[in-house]
Amino acid sequence: MKKIVIALMAMVALSIGAKAQQVTDSLTYTKDSMAVANIKTSAVCDMCKETLEKAMAYEKGVKKSDLNVESKIITVTFDPKKTSLGKIRIAITKVGYDADGLAADKNAYDNLNPCCKKDAVH
Repeated sequence: MKKIVIALMAMVALSIGAKAQQVTDSLTYTKDSMAVANIKTSAVCDMCKETLEKAMAYEKGVKKSDLNVESKIITVTFDPKKTSLGKIRIAITKVGYDADGLAADKNAYDNLNPCCKKDAVH
């Protein structure tokens, strides 16, 4: 029984590591050395788009962002000398949205407009 539990834990750890690697691999660079990341969010509507893009505008090092509401992916262009993909993901969670598997901050999520909640009907 112990061997089964250990094997299952190892498989979970490997799958988490593989997901993290897959996310890292999605980072590309522009000609002027800006990083471009595609981050999966829990955004569901145009108000979410406005909220996330406004939040990203205030993040140090972020040059631009664009949320595709249909795919729930926000594309963020940033200066890797001033910020990191990890910091951007955390900033997204602090606004109330999931970011590449990181859960949204509970207080921020609770304060979202009802139409921006994951279970909102659109």
